[in-house]
Amino acid sequence: MRLLPLGLPKEIVKYAGSVLWGAMVYGLVAFVRPAAATGRLVLVALIVAMLVELFRLVHTPALDAFRLTLAGQLLLGRIFSPWNILAYAVGIGSAAAFDAATRRR
Repeated sequence: MRLLPLGLPKEIVKYAGSVLWGAMVYGLVAFVRPAAATGRLVLVALIVAMLVELFRLVHTPALDAFRLTLAGQLLLGRIFSPWNILAYAVGIGSAAAFDAATRRR
């Protein structure tokens, strides 16, 4: 349940954060390698996002305990979902399109 119900469609409520998270991953990768080609940045961001999502399949008592905290939920997430990978890809693609359109040549 979200803290502020805005009457948005459930898909937007559920996946908007994942889309934004994917865009943030692209932004961080682009910040670290600003001169890299957009396609390379997209590839690296997709790999990072997929690895983070796949890491949710790893379970140890310490990791599961950390995932129950707010920091653990924000940093690692709790539940694996292939739909999140799609949402990350949408965010990464949107950020890459914006980056490509606004880059100085």
